[in-house]
Amino acid sequence: MKKIIFTGGGSAGHVTPNIALIKKFIQENWEINYIGSKNGIEKELITPLNIAYYAIASGKLRRYFSWQNFLDPWKILWGIFQAYFLCLKLKPQIVFSKGGFVAFPVVVAAWLNRIPVIVHESDFSVGLANKLCFPFAKKICLTFPETAKMFRSKKKLVVTGTPIREEFFTGDAKKGQELCNFTQEKKIILVFGGSLGAEAINKVIRTLLPKLLINYQIAHVCGRGKIDTTINFSGYKQFEYLTAEFPHLITAADLVISRAGANAIYELIALRKPNILLPLSKTSSRGDQILNAKYCAKNGYSQIILAEDLTPELLLEKIQYVDQHTKEIINQLEKFVIQDSIQMIFSLAKFLHS
Repeated sequence: MKKIIFTGGGSAGHVTPNIALIKKFIQENWEINYIGSKNGIEKELITPLNIAYYAIASGKLRRYFSWQNFLDPWKILWGIFQAYFLCLKLKPQIVFSKGGFVAFPVVVAAWLNRIPVIVHESDFSVGLANKLCFPFAKKICLTFPETAKMFRSKKKLVVTGTPIREEFFTGDAKKGQELCNFTQEKKIILVFGGSLGAEAINKVIRTLLPKLLINYQIAHVCGRGKIDTTINFSGYKQFEYLTAEFPHLITAADLVISRAGANAIYELIALRKPNILLPLSKTSSRGDQILNAKYCAKNGYSQIILAEDLTPELLLEKIQYVDQHTKEIINQLEKFVIQDSIQMIFSLAKFLHS
């Protein structure tokens, strides 16, 4: 039986594309194993799939001073040691890495075992962990064609887009409306602050509710423990988080307000959803979401508001702009060519395996 190891973690963005791919490899009768960290979100997301999960030590490659920087190299070395012997034990023909700090030891271990590695980069800019992984990879998959310009050598590069769960393309708008008890009389705005929600977004949206609910219905995914039980407006529905229901809700939405993570952006583009992006600031990230958002704004796919500029007044202005220019925005979104990412990456794996 053909075997593959998946790795990637640290955030949901480094795991959800793997989930979309895993389903395809299972359908094609591959044996699947996953290597992640002991306490990362990847374990929480992968365990329900009933595939073998192995935890290894994982350091963090920080760009700033921390006393942990003196300890983490040893964690990384221990993680490489653990992953090396897992590769010997599991004998995969391919390793697929979605990035994150836990992926680096696995990629190096696979290289030491002469196992071909495919690395995927979702963001417009390249993350530090992936930069370190690239020399050990046989193929590097990119989401955005423009990212290829950042590489001197192009021979490893393949523009595949980002794997998206097929459920996103079969969402039912009527089910999304029923989920929120919404009517067809007003447009629906979906607000999504990422897997953990976002306090700043939640605050601005709730401040705007009296004005927004005159013309819109608001579905608000606000994060675990962040539902405001004191708010009871008709046309406003709060969720801590959504899983299986999310494709229905995003299909029902006329406008999406979101963080600017690469996976979320690619889903919005693929579904041709007018959107407003609120990227994380450089103090909260390496600035990747800002670059993702600026790329989308430059191409006419999105409106953006930087963290330092976010106010209820500016957000309302952007919502009104998108509402007035919906057709033009959708026309721009339709110019982006969506790849069959799952099939392309599966074909790469088959080719490297043969």
